[in-house]
Amino acid sequence: MTKKRRKGSSNKISNLTNTILSILKKDRNQSFNYKQIAAKLEVDDASSRNQIIKKLQELLVKKEIEETERGKFKAVVNTEYHTGILDMAARGSGYIISADFDEDVYISSNNINKALNGDEVEFYVYKRRKQGKFEGEITNIIKRAKSEYVGVIQIHDNYAFVVVNGTKMYTDIFVPINKINNAENGDVVLVSLESWEQKEDSPKGAVIKVLGKPGEHNTEIHAILAEYGLPYDFPPEVEEYANTLDTSITDAEIAKRRDMRDVLTFTIDPKDAKDFDDALSFEMLDNGLFEIGIHIADVSHYLQEGTILDDEAYERATSVYLVDRVVPMLPEVLSNNACSLRPNEEKYTFSAVFQMNNKAEIKSQWFGRTVTYSDARFAYEEAQSIIETKETHIPEEISITGKAYEVDQKVADAVLKMDDLAKIMRRERMKDGAISFDKVEVKFNLDEEANPIGVFFKTSQDANKLIEEFMLLANKKVAQYIGKQSPKKTFVYRVHDEPDAAKLAALQGVVSKFGYKLNFKDRNSISSSLNGMLRDVQGKAEQNLVDTLTIRTMSKAEYTTQNIGHYGLAFDYYTHFTSPIRRYPDVMVHRLLQHYLDGDKSANEAIYEEKCNHSSNMENLSTKAERDSIKYMQIKFMENHKNEEFVGVISGVTDWGIYVEIVSNKCEGMVSVRDMNDDHYEFDETEYALVGKKSGISYQLGEEVVVKVKNTDLVKKHLDFTLIGKPQIIEL
Repeated sequence: MTKKRRKGSSNKISNLTNTILSILKKDRNQSFNYKQIAAKLEVDDASSRNQIIKKLQELLVKKEIEETERGKFKAVVNTEYHTGILDMAARGSGYIISADFDEDVYISSNNINKALNGDEVEFYVYKRRKQGKFEGEITNIIKRAKSEYVGVIQIHDNYAFVVVNGTKMYTDIFVPINKINNAENGDVVLVSLESWEQKEDSPKGAVIKVLGKPGEHNTEIHAILAEYGLPYDFPPEVEEYANTLDTSITDAEIAKRRDMRDVLTFTIDPKDAKDFDDALSFEMLDNGLFEIGIHIADVSHYLQEGTILDDEAYERATSVYLVDRVVPMLPEVLSNNACSLRPNEEKYTFSAVFQMNNKAEIKSQWFGRTVTYSDARFAYEEAQSIIETKETHIPEEISITGKAYEVDQKVADAVLKMDDLAKIMRRERMKDGAISFDKVEVKFNLDEEANPIGVFFKTSQDANKLIEEFMLLANKKVAQYIGKQSPKKTFVYRVHDEPDAAKLAALQGVVSKFGYKLNFKDRNSISSSLNGMLRDVQGKAEQNLVDTLTIRTMSKAEYTTQNIGHYGLAFDYYTHFTSPIRRYPDVMVHRLLQHYLDGDKSANEAIYEEKCNHSSNMENLSTKAERDSIKYMQIKFMENHKNEEFVGVISGVTDWGIYVEIVSNKCEGMVSVRDMNDDHYEFDETEYALVGKKSGISYQLGEEVVVKVKNTDLVKKHLDFTLIGKPQIIEL
């Protein structure tokens, strides 16, 4: 900490010109006298004051400041200021992403000026670097990205420091000893950032929660959630409120709804699902058409606006799916009980009902509140068995109950007919230019202590696609129904912009190494060439790499009231209607749909746009937490495989090393260039390779290599490999 200089001190204040200009530019609409500047510099001796007075006169002569009234000064602003978001690099410098520039603006470490990763900042550009890139300086922090950080506390006699997790945080947080909140040395803690004065090297903070000892399972999972500001339990008053709700099915409420309890209805979900927020119904009509209902839990019936329950659901905005647990958006009494469409139970639902012919053409549609009764519950594996065998027999090895059983013929026929219709709808989507992402998902077998004992891959089969197509249909048709109304009505859309041309070109540069070619002629040729590549790469060593890079090329899907369509699905109108138990935007969609079905006027666009932005942000944070939990579990899994050799694919190449993804379990780690001792390796950016100076041996993106685990760090979530070599060289 910087102490005030005592009276009589004659120390020269270093870097005084820049410091004074920085103070005046930060509050450039305000005027300061020398005493106020001295206070900000925390000096009160005569020598320091004289230095400030003299420097102010110098800056005045140079016309870098102006005197607004006797003895009061402000900065002369002849610079154009911009705003943007700071993205920190690992070594203390960073880049600002700003709508005012086509490229990111580089900020050196001495021009960061106490901004932190993700902060919204004001900055000016003062020069171009040699390569023609912009370089700037941050002048003001408009809004901190976050005020709470996770780290390990180091306690000294009279103070403590919290060493924050991650490479993007360049400073520790200073914590006074009276604000450590009973933490012990070495604990993982959540610390709030309270202030960061001009002359202080580190920000000041206070420990608000002790998460536990580093490396312990619950500590690390809670740390992941805390890192992104996500909760892991409900406040008692919210639980209490939820538990007092009337969840009974009443005659009075049934009378207000379309009664569909007599129509054959069933759910298809993962084997281990706890909540079932969607069901399908099927009925053959006398006119030869099929009436198919997509029934969604009517969460908005229980979740009333203005209640603490609704406020909590809105703040969360989404359920978070970590490897070993779900952090739900709604308390269990709703998510797993009242709103879950469990078999042999009546439920309040919100439905989209379509009459279709054999060609999957829609002849009529209806939207509204219903009451339904689920006749059966299937796991995806059971539905898949019906589709593949055309039989009603479910063998014990895939049965939810663990016992073989027979499916009712009417239900089996419904599944088979809906599978036919889903396949037609999917073909039509692909013809229209939809992108087919069937990316392999990594899943873990966990023991009772949540330790990973095995890895398996989840792929999408016909049963998954059956559900997907009917959910997409409901989402599309609800969005069309509102979106095509005139005059325009405020609505919540799920949009997905077209991919950026520069990103597509970069993708082509990488995939061409594997012999794939993209066609950029027009929108349809881009879609069909992407689909062709994604199809051709299936089952190959580089599949996960190509799938991942292609997904990164795509724009991010988001929620907004401004509809631009959904590029990836090739839909002009799209929303999220089908998962209100786990997504707040779906709740908003239900409310707005009912509002318009009742004939009410358009809702306030600005309010809903703000809610859309919040929902998109929370979705983004929860996705990051989910990825971190997978990374954590992969490292934990690899701890028990330290002496084994694995074949992997090079998934990234940098000047500091290569990233390798193991083929058999998709765990990714790094081989440091410092550990590649057989040669001096240099990074070839154009070839995405590290090349040996003497030997000419290269390690290129997408190549197979053999690695061994060198180090596993659960706290930093780092996995380090030792490179053994290339498979063919080792075999020789």
